[in-house]
Amino acid sequence: MVFPRYLHMMIAVYAGVMVAHAVAAEVVSAPMVSRVEVVLASQYKNQVAALTDEFAQAGMPNVHFQFFRQGQPPQNIGLGRDVPADKAREAIRLALKYNHAVSILLPERLFPPRFVTIASSNFDDTVECPILNDDLAHLLDTSLTTEQFHELYQRLTSVPSKSAGRY
Repeated sequence: MVFPRYLHMMIAVYAGVMVAHAVAAEVVSAPMVSRVEVVLASQYKNQVAALTDEFAQAGMPNVHFQFFRQGQPPQNIGLGRDVPADKAREAIRLALKYNHAVSILLPERLFPPRFVTIASSNFDDTVECPILNDDLAHLLDTSLTTEQFHELYQRLTSVPSKSAGRY
């Protein structure tokens, strides 16, 4: 009965290969955004659970919130160079929803590859790149691939901005 033993070993090896492929597929489908940091107006302070769920549904489960004590947070967004275009568009959409506008882009070079920040006050006007509504609409274009999105983002953030004189 050598043949059945050999057959069992072949089945075990085949099953192991199939499991390895399944595990590899899970690694590929891991979240493409490693961390999201969001600053919101204090009016959202009691809605953290709902906000966390909304960001998770948008494919960004590792989200961390801070809240401005008074007034509105900065209307900026920063994206790492490897954030997929669909997740970047979702981040912009959520920034528009909760902070009412995105008027400043922060350069990719300031962030880890899969990082997103919304309304950060950690940056001064020397790195801020104002964005026009037409350019923002182009970034939101769903036909852009990730490469095209980041080429446009880099182009929009490579123009040196004039200092507003705040610092």
